[in-house]
Amino acid sequence: MVRPEISLALPPSTRIVEYARAAEQLGYHRVWVYDSPALYGDIWIALARIAEATQRIGVGTGVAIPSLRHPMVSASAIASVEDLAPGRLVAAFGTGFTGRKAMGKPAMKWADVATYVRQLRGLLAGEVVEIEGVPCQMMHAAGWAPPRPITTPLWLAPSGPKGHVTAQELDVAGVIVPMVPEPHQRAGRPTALLTHGTIVRPGEDHTTPRLVGAAGPWFATLSFHGLWDMSPDLIEQVPGGTVWRDAMLAARPPEQRHLAVHEGHITVITERDHPAVAAAGPAILSTGWTGDAATVATRIHEAGESGITEIVYAPAAPDVIDELEAFMSAASGGHSHHGVTHLG
Repeated sequence: MVRPEISLALPPSTRIVEYARAAEQLGYHRVWVYDSPALYGDIWIALARIAEATQRIGVGTGVAIPSLRHPMVSASAIASVEDLAPGRLVAAFGTGFTGRKAMGKPAMKWADVATYVRQLRGLLAGEVVEIEGVPCQMMHAAGWAPPRPITTPLWLAPSGPKGHVTAQELDVAGVIVPMVPEPHQRAGRPTALLTHGTIVRPGEDHTTPRLVGAAGPWFATLSFHGLWDMSPDLIEQVPGGTVWRDAMLAARPPEQRHLAVHEGHITVITERDHPAVAAAGPAILSTGWTGDAATVATRIHEAGESGITEIVYAPAAPDVIDELEAFMSAASGGHSHHGVTHLG
C-alpha cells in the first residue's frame, strides 16, 4: 500500500493565500479550490494568487463547473496558471451540483460535461475545435501562453455510476470523489478522496464551542442543505431538521428559496443554522471523519488500502490553520508540523 498524499480543499476567500502558505509549510500536497460563484470568490483568481505566493504546493480546481465558462475561457485560465506555476495545476470538472443549485439551476448532465472536457482537451492540444458550431483554437503567441500542447492533467469528480462511466470513457488523468469507489469503478488512475470533519481533542464533546464551530458547517451542509436538494421529505428524520426547515421556509419567498437553502454552505453556521445544529446534539460528531487523531490515522490507512492515492481534507472552522495543523499531525502519527508556526 502507498500512503495517500494529504491535500486540502478550501473556498476562495480573502485569506486563501495565508492558508495555502501554511499548508505548504505543513507538507500538504495540493490545494483544491471550490467553484461556487454565488457563495465564494472566483476560483481562477484564487488559484493564480496561490500559485504566485507559494513555491511547491500543487493547485487544483475542486471542482470547476463547465457551464459557467466557455471552453476557451477555461483553456486560457489553465494556460495562465501554468505560466505562474508550471506543472503544479490539476483541472478537475464536475456537474456543479451545489454551485448550480445555489443559482437555482440543476446539476449538469454528464454527457454535457464529457463534451466540454473533450473540447477543452482539444484546445489545450493546440487543435481547431468546433464549439457551438464555430471553429475555435488557442492562438496565443509566445509570451501570452505556454506553447501547445499544454499537458495539464484533466480530472473528473464523479459521485455516482454515470460519473464513473464518463471518467472511464474519457480516460481522464484522475478522479476526485466523495466516497471510495467500488472495485469495478477503479481503473488504476489517481483517486483523491474528499473528506471533512475535525480532530476531537481531549475533553471535547458536542457542546464544545471549538468543535461545534469546526463540525457544524459541514453537518448543516450535508444534513440540511444537501438533503433538502435531494430528498426534502427526509428532513424531518434528521436531528435538528425540522427546526432548520421551518426557519429556512420563513426566510425567503418561494421563488428565492434556493438562496435560503445554501447560505453559509460549508463555511459558517448561519443564524438560521445555529438552533438546528444545537438541536442535533451529539449527531454533529458523526460529521465526516470527526474523531480523535488515532481514528483519523486509521481511516487514512484504510483509504490507502482501498486504492485512494490522495486524501483531500476540507476544514470548515473559524481557525482553518489550527484545523490543518491538527489533521496533518494525525496523518503523520503525531510528528512535527515541518517547523510551521501557528498563524491563527
